[in-house]
Amino acid sequence: MAEKLTKKLEQKKSFHKKFKAYFMSNLIEKGFRKRKNSMYQQGSNDPFTISRSKFSNFIDCQRCFYLDRVKGLKEPSMPGWALNSAVDDLLKKEFDRHRHDKTPHPIMKEYNLNFIPYDHPDIDKWRQSLSSGISYLDKETNLIIKGGIDDVWFNLDTEELVVVDYKAQSSSIPVETKSYLESKFHQGYKRQMDIYVHILRNMNFKVSDMTYFMVCNGEKTNDSFDNKIDFKTVLVPYQSDPSWIPEMIIKMKQTLESKSIPDYNENCESCVYLACSSKLK
Repeated sequence: MAEKLTKKLEQKKSFHKKFKAYFMSNLIEKGFRKRKNSMYQQGSNDPFTISRSKFSNFIDCQRCFYLDRVKGLKEPSMPGWALNSAVDDLLKKEFDRHRHDKTPHPIMKEYNLNFIPYDHPDIDKWRQSLSSGISYLDKETNLIIKGGIDDVWFNLDTEELVVVDYKAQSSSIPVETKSYLESKFHQGYKRQMDIYVHILRNMNFKVSDMTYFMVCNGEKTNDSFDNKIDFKTVLVPYQSDPSWIPEMIIKMKQTLESKSIPDYNENCESCVYLACSSKLK
């Protein structure tokens, strides 16, 4: 009787051990990329694409960037920003009407800008960050730098392209240029503009240093919802500075070719979380 009980307990332990191993194997498999072309192959001569968002990830944390691009460890996904996307889509339709008619949008007149929306046959492709976007091949590193823009305007006085990014938000604080650009949450926005200007210039376009954030702020001062949100739109000018980008691309290439994983970054929430979880038993 005791032998049968012992045998059953051993079988149960064996089953749980096998189940745990199977579960962990499936769990780990889900955390890694399956498409090899999304991962950097060290020593390869083939061009490798770095999106604007992945470029920003590298700046934020080299370790997380390396684990993602070289080791294939997927970042945790996030839900889309449905309301922000809706504002983007409506603005693009609105500006496309003026693009077709070659007329200035009212906000351009409001800010005394002698601009019109830039009409280019590839404007729709430029706005598709996943499938196409704007891009160029950096010959020194063999990296393709790409990104998807919201809009491009044309300065009729200087005949330069002007990069514009739509930003939808809802804040009780009025949108002012100085505070908006100095916010710690908006430093990535400025890098984003720098990268777009850099890419377009490398596509041989004449591009203005001056860019604009078109900030649509959902007002919270109304007494009721009434099935609508009133937006106040403000143009925030930003003097771009892409001078830091070439050196950063070289550093990114060196990181991609590194044989060792970069150190934990104490300023990265993901690094802190992973480092702490590794200590748990």
